Amino acid sequence: MTEEFRAAFQRVLDTAAEQAPGFSGAVHDVFRLSSQVPEEELGSAMEALAPVLADCESVAGIAADLAVLAGALVEAGAPAGQVGLEVLRQLGSYGQAAVAFMHAWEKTGGGTPPSPLEVGEAEEERVEEVLGENAPLATVGWWTSLRYGLAAKAMLGDSRVRAAVRSDAGALEGLGQIVHALSTRLPEFIEVGELLRMAEAEMVLVLDRSSWRGFRVRFDGIGDNFQLHTLLADALIGKEGRRLAGDRPDPRWTAACLDAQPDPLADVVRGEWDLVGGDGTWVGNEACPADIPFVDGERVLVLEPQTLTHSWRAGRRHPQIPGGLTILEELHPDEATAWWSRMHPAGSVRHPLAPEIDHGDTGSHRPPRHFGVAAHFEEVDSGPMSSTFSALDAETAAAEETDPEGGAESWAEAYPREAVGWVDEPASEPEPWPLPASSEPWSSPSTPESGLEPEPWTAQPSSGSWPVRSSSDPWAAEPAPEPRGCLPPDDGRPPGAHLMPPLPPGVSESWAWAPEWKWPPPPATDSSA
Repeated sequence: MTEEFRAAFQRVLDTAAEQAPGFSGAVHDVFRLSSQVPEEELGSAMEALAPVLADCESVAGIAADLAVLAGALVEAGAPAGQVGLEVLRQLGSYGQAAVAFMHAWEKTGGGTPPSPLEVGEAEEERVEEVLGENAPLATVGWWTSLRYGLAAKAMLGDSRVRAAVRSDAGALEGLGQIVHALSTRLPEFIEVGELLRMAEAEMVLVLDRSSWRGFRVRFDGIGDNFQLHTLLADALIGKEGRRLAGDRPDPRWTAACLDAQPDPLADVVRGEWDLVGGDGTWVGNEACPADIPFVDGERVLVLEPQTLTHSWRAGRRHPQIPGGLTILEELHPDEATAWWSRMHPAGSVRHPLAPEIDHGDTGSHRPPRHFGVAAHFEEVDSGPMSSTFSALDAETAAAEETDPEGGAESWAEAYPREAVGWVDEPASEPEPWPLPASSEPWSSPSTPESGLEPEPWTAQPSSGSWPVRSSSDPWAAEPAPEPRGCLPPDDGRPPGAHLMPPLPPGVSESWAWAPEWKWPPPPATDSSA
């Protein structure tokens, strides 16, 4: 099978260089056999293809087909190598011509441009009004755009191609502008643009607000900050990481962000932080690492406490590309302190959808006094009361003046004292204290004003006991005190029934007023009762 693949691939190279009619058949044979040969053989084929692809650039159709063939070999496991960079370079040339075709189409009537696979002489004549002699090249660029887009997507899946593109910032920026323009009309270029954004960033300085520590991190194959967030949590939290506080992510979440398929039983990831740029701008999880802003030449990401709980699906935005993240170093405390001195205050940046902090009735906003979760709560002194209790409305004040008892009479009417069993004691006049008889041995001597003579002291019985009270004593017939308070009437009702006002007649015997547990009506009972 390897020999058959080699022969077919050699026919591709020969017919492409000579622009011979057998080119399409040879390409078809290579497609068919590429999945049946080892990756080493595919790598050798890619090395042989690089110079031929560069020489055939002027023959647009052949060059575009060779680019698609190279992309298929990369997806089958071959390294992109130099062919990957050549495909991206030709995409820049033909892509620029395709963008010119789009602009000319808009200026000559607008509407939806034709499919790149269906463009022809009529479309070329239309854009010629604007482009003149450049119309043929622009039309060819539009004709080959889809094929170069498919090839570029496969090449950017190779980490070495992304690294090479990242090293030339000018070329990366120009290619990004072309791809963005084409993506407005050709959705196939949206993913190409995302892969170019992936190639922009590989390192970030991470500052953790809660611990005031900092780390330099290298990563690759990360398509969005959902993936970055998950891998940062795995690398930093707990004893398995760098001992930051928080909940470690489920290992299945981490595996899905590296190179595994998402586990349906653990596919919802819970976030740990708010992602904020070092310049104080909101970054969030929906963005990509290339959106993290630069501060003094480094991308700086601040891990803030969450102001809004958020979660997302585990996995990678580009499943064909494995992800990776490594902590290169932890900053020395002095260096970390220097970085923190340039950062925004704690709590000053919140999730765009987080509820606003209530600063109280005074309307004054004071900056947070603490880091961490406490930064999201303020202590506001409401100050003195704005009005006194006497500032009531005129009607209420007038009512109080006319009826100072505040409705006591109406309460008495609604609940008569006799109905609840409350007994009023008749007011009794105080009785005078009875004067002791002169015969009592401990009576006090009379004064001259009393008109009585003092009696001599009478000796007590020798037994030493208290004298027995006789019936002639004035306090012997004193009646026992009556009980005070609430006396339940003896009317045959259950205990406590006197505490409530009586129900209307017949209500307690009616089944219709009760809840559902009394339904259905008892036998021989009228429903109207």
